[in-house]
Amino acid sequence: MKNHAIKAALLVSTLLGAATPALADFQARNFRVSNGINEDHPVNNGMKAMQVCLDEKTGGQMKMTGFWGGALGGDLQATQALRSGVQEAVVTSSSPLVGIVPALGVFDLPFLFRSNEEAYAVMDGEFGDFLNQKLDEAGLVNLAYWENGFRNVSNSKLPITKWEDFEGLKLRVMQNNIFLDSFANFGANATPMAFGEVFSALETKAIDAQENPYVTLDTSKFYEVQSYVSETKHAYTPFLFLFSKAIFNTYSPEEQQALRDCAAVGRDEERKVIQELNKASLAKVEAAGLKFNTITPEEQARMLEKSQVVYEKHKADIGEDVVDRVQKELAAIRGN
Repeated sequence: MKNHAIKAALLVSTLLGAATPALADFQARNFRVSNGINEDHPVNNGMKAMQVCLDEKTGGQMKMTGFWGGALGGDLQATQALRSGVQEAVVTSSSPLVGIVPALGVFDLPFLFRSNEEAYAVMDGEFGDFLNQKLDEAGLVNLAYWENGFRNVSNSKLPITKWEDFEGLKLRVMQNNIFLDSFANFGANATPMAFGEVFSALETKAIDAQENPYVTLDTSKFYEVQSYVSETKHAYTPFLFLFSKAIFNTYSPEEQQALRDCAAVGRDEERKVIQELNKASLAKVEAAGLKFNTITPEEQARMLEKSQVVYEKHKADIGEDVVDRVQKELAAIRGN
């Protein structure tokens, strides 16, 4: 009887060992994660959830340390450090990476996505894998697409309800050719400007408008010097959780899988928190006196149609196959 019990225990132990990686498959590691944004951003919520997951999967062997506010350099500088194999990880918006992987410019195209759900379906599916392969070729492993979110326009002049309302509006945009062309195409005076200069420029009326997610409108207190906020949803930009391919390839398959699995856990938490914060931020700026409006689906369609010249202008730089592929995938998602 005793022998049967011992055999049964050994069998269970063997089966469990086959089902889950042994802790011996994980080495003690502490990797650095560079962030251009500040520690109070939802990315930190995602990183905390990711760390809990890593603790569970690796027995506490894999740890990460976040560096915030560009402490390890700007996003592009940190990304180049990953490619050189001297730094482990960075969470960065897609826009600074276009010079390394031009295909990522697809996320800057105006009115590409209609909803968060569309963006998730594209990024977490075959198209996301397609872009990940291009990142891999550049020496970067994308563990998961996290969220930066939809960008919307605030201004001091009028509610934006149609593309013609942009005519003559002095609008700050980031230094990005697609963004510049998108708003110039609507007749706006699109002005590139460092982010740190935006509040004073709005306050002194050097510019009329800016475009950012609601959380930024709130935390940067732009609502103090603006009158209107319009849900244009003109661009959705993701964050990418990138890992150095050179370093990633020194990890065991079990460690690599743990990083991928836990980055997805962190992604889901970060997306949830940032959506909650965007709702709260919109409510806050409305309470502060900003007049809020949405844009009808018909006018959104007109804006997209007007923007086709921007698509055509930048298609070659992004890659015609990339733009065609994402549009086909979106058509399938929408049932067109």
